[in-house]
Amino acid sequence: MNRIGYGAMQLAGPNVWGPPADPEAARGVLRLAVELGVTFFDTANAYGPRVVNRLIGEALRPFPEDVIVGNKVGAGRGPDGSWLITGHPDTVRRQVHEALADMGTETSELTYLRLWGDAPVPPSDVPMEESLGVLVELREQGLIRRIGLSGATPEMLARAQDMTPIAAVQNRFNLLDRSGVQVLADCEAQGIMFVPYFPLGAGKLTAHDALSGPAARLGATPAQVALAWLLRRSPSVVAIPGTASPDHLRSNVAASSFAEELTSAEVAALTALADESAATLSGADSSAN
Repeated sequence: MNRIGYGAMQLAGPNVWGPPADPEAARGVLRLAVELGVTFFDTANAYGPRVVNRLIGEALRPFPEDVIVGNKVGAGRGPDGSWLITGHPDTVRRQVHEALADMGTETSELTYLRLWGDAPVPPSDVPMEESLGVLVELREQGLIRRIGLSGATPEMLARAQDMTPIAAVQNRFNLLDRSGVQVLADCEAQGIMFVPYFPLGAGKLTAHDALSGPAARLGATPAQVALAWLLRRSPSVVAIPGTASPDHLRSNVAASSFAEELTSAEVAALTALADESAATLSGADSSAN
């Protein structure tokens, strides 16, 4: 698998709500990603809502054999566009069926359950096991091949693993935000794919001075260095930078070529920007990415 994937959230309209201004351009970015060798796409029912999943189906169906689309369920949107985490079993089941219909496929290669481990307060009293049990049931019916988690604490991952194999975990993690570091360590130990969302800090960290030296030496952009650091940080990482720009997409995909060119000293200096020993999931925002 290409370890630079594609996060599709930005293909929706402003504030991830409604359709994009140019749907054909959005479909073109998805097709270009496949042409560039991207094999992992990240999306969610909540993007649009349902808009991005439909764009993915329109652009990529029939899906190439090596392409995996990871879709999140258990998250939704309020009438005002607010992000909701909605783990009721009926909602989870409905969203899986909606995603299959929107993408025009009979089976989801990977379905994540959106949890609340990175939210300040749990959004509901639905036990994780009830929501996860729906995905296990749907996998047994052949509607899902692999199950993942999003926004999981180490304790949630352990509880989930007691129920079913977990193929991937998506938590926030980037150069300056190491809140998911313990989950990353657990994923490494168990051979689970770790998918950091906001790998570029929603575009905010690429101006950090620490990136300028390696970028200048390599002839790379700061964003490419930040992505290359993620790939060097752990072999379990599959990064999912998002963009609606073909040029930015090309640049993001090319970042993998710089991963092995970073020196050990550069990797160590970038790693030292955050204190991983003190990192936790507490205090993170509650957006249901």
